[in-house]
Amino acid sequence: MSIAPGKLIVLSGPGGVGKSTIVTELKKFDHFYFSVSATTRSPRPGEVDGVAYHFVSDSDFQKMVDSGTFLEWAEFAGAKYGTPKQPVISALSEGKHVLLEIEIEGARQVKRAMPTAVMVFLQPPSMVELEARITNRGTDTPERIAARLALARQEMAAAGEFDHLLTNHQVDEVIQALVSLATS
Repeated sequence: MSIAPGKLIVLSGPGGVGKSTIVTELKKFDHFYFSVSATTRSPRPGEVDGVAYHFVSDSDFQKMVDSGTFLEWAEFAGAKYGTPKQPVISALSEGKHVLLEIEIEGARQVKRAMPTAVMVFLQPPSMVELEARITNRGTDTPERIAARLALARQEMAAAGEFDHLLTNHQVDEVIQALVSLATS
């Protein structure tokens, strides 16, 4: 008896919209697999290598690009991020639903590489709400906040490229919608 393959769900949207919060909540569901991306950025306080990300040097990251290790990769906010391909393919073949939380360009690469991926764009209730979320984090300089907001406006313009559009009004509603997409 063969196992039905899982679904690949790509979750993307502007920075600060709450993708990480959604992923944290979805990790409570056994039938989802969450890829651990590689990045060249430094760990933030509390981040553990191999759990939050695989933290690698620029030269190691380039070797991974050159060897075809990544399903997708992109440079974002001054660092490089990539999704290792093999763990995703293995999880799908085991019947698990894979959720990739990635930025817009990475989502485009995944769609080209795996056209059956379910593309989900998470948007804020409003740009005012997104600005408040980014500002209230307290982790960025005013210049960085301005840059993040400018990038968020560009990212919002890509919403039409996605199969599904979800508004992050309530985390539990977004979770229910993603679970439904995976199991339907």
